[in-house]
Amino acid sequence: MKTIAIYHHKGGVGKTTVAVNLAAVLRKRGKRILLVDIDAQANSTFATGLIKFEFEQEDDLKTCNVYHLLENTHLIFVENVVKPSNCFNQPEIDVVPSHITLISQQPNLTRFASTAIRLARKLDKVTEQYDFVIIDTPPSLDLYAQASLTAADYLIIPSDLKPFSNQGLSSVGEFVNTIINENREGLGKEPLNILGVLPSKISPNPMYLKHTFPKHQLAITEVYNFPLMETVILERTALSKCINQTILMGDLEIPAPQSILDYALKAPQEAKASALEFEQLADEVLSKIEV
Repeated sequence: MKTIAIYHHKGGVGKTTVAVNLAAVLRKRGKRILLVDIDAQANSTFATGLIKFEFEQEDDLKTCNVYHLLENTHLIFVENVVKPSNCFNQPEIDVVPSHITLISQQPNLTRFASTAIRLARKLDKVTEQYDFVIIDTPPSLDLYAQASLTAADYLIIPSDLKPFSNQGLSSVGEFVNTIINENREGLGKEPLNILGVLPSKISPNPMYLKHTFPKHQLAITEVYNFPLMETVILERTALSKCINQTILMGDLEIPAPQSILDYALKAPQEAKASALEFEQLADEVLSKIEV
């Protein structure tokens, strides 16, 4: 089992888009996939079709989500909180959902030093059940980010390569090289393997791609000393449309998000182009980790 964290502490760089669609591509290739959403915004949980309720009393995730996996040492395990995605991808993927209450519940977890390594220990118990675990992380340097990266074998850093995103790479590097790798050493794990910075939400403007984008790419390796991934995920409306699909059930409009691959089967050409980029990303990931 290989565990990949999708992380950058800068928000708005496409972490969830990368996490859910990489998981979808790998699942279509026959890999057994677990997607862990540990971001209080619960974007991956929504994107995989698990938030169908309209009213709080119908919320079936509040008492069964990733918080409970982190909170309880001996009673709650992955199999107790995992749910299959709902009409997101064919075949579906397994998801450990998140919930908005993660924000208020974090102080309950910070009292115990073991919380930061608990996700790693819980995932160690399902190594025979999954080929890949993909973790969608919060845009922060908090306990949830620490738990995510401590549990991961590999790190992908999505970035739009804009100045604020690039400047944040120094903090990511320091976070990994100090706190994360120290946690991992205590668990007997190797240092976190950084697969690279993934250009994500990149403007498709031809002039930008020709003149400015190469300079931004060069800065990743020459200024910030991070590896740069070859795949480029361009910013296209199809990537937001596939997540924001809805269906009518009676008088209610119910969310019906789809992976970009399933959406591309009946969508305009730009969706097919985005789907191809995620196919390329999966190829690159598999080649880098020698699966």
